[in-house]
Amino acid sequence: MVPEAPMEDGPDGKKPAGEGWFVVNAREGVWIHNEKFGAGVTFEGTPDFPHCGINIQVMWPGQPNCYYHAEEGQEDFLILSGECLLLVEGEERPLRQWDFVHCPPEVSHTIVGAGSGPAAIVAVGARAHQTREDWGAYPYSDVAVRHNAGAERETDDPKEAYARFPAREPSRYRDGWLP
Repeated sequence: MVPEAPMEDGPDGKKPAGEGWFVVNAREGVWIHNEKFGAGVTFEGTPDFPHCGINIQVMWPGQPNCYYHAEEGQEDFLILSGECLLLVEGEERPLRQWDFVHCPPEVSHTIVGAGSGPAAIVAVGARAHQTREDWGAYPYSDVAVRHNAGAERETDDPKEAYARFPAREPSRYRDGWLP
């Protein structure tokens, strides 16, 4: 039998403190936040999930969930609430509640909050290639730069792509982040 993971209740919320199954309410988990990329709850503790990452992210109008990028692993997104704009392969696609986005490996993409209020999305991504040098890249895109959602020049270095922004800081959930 697989044991239940111990849970740690720290100043920023609850997270698993070991391997095993667990249950945590999204509002009680550890959130990360900055003014550029919105807020999100990752559900992970120590160690990170080995096979896939999953999080809920909340963006306000004009905020991207991350920089425009392409990866060697698939990523999928479900819009839980609000409106968003998908930037994919140099194109724009409006998204609304319950739209599902599938990005196979090597598809350049990001999602930007739109509409008149916050948008919440579930993001799931494969982890198999994240620690390799050929994990993916941040390609230059006029569409992404126009929406303040892309690196100013192509790079495969996340530190370079995000250098001008503060790191996301751990935080407890704040009222209004989730519908």
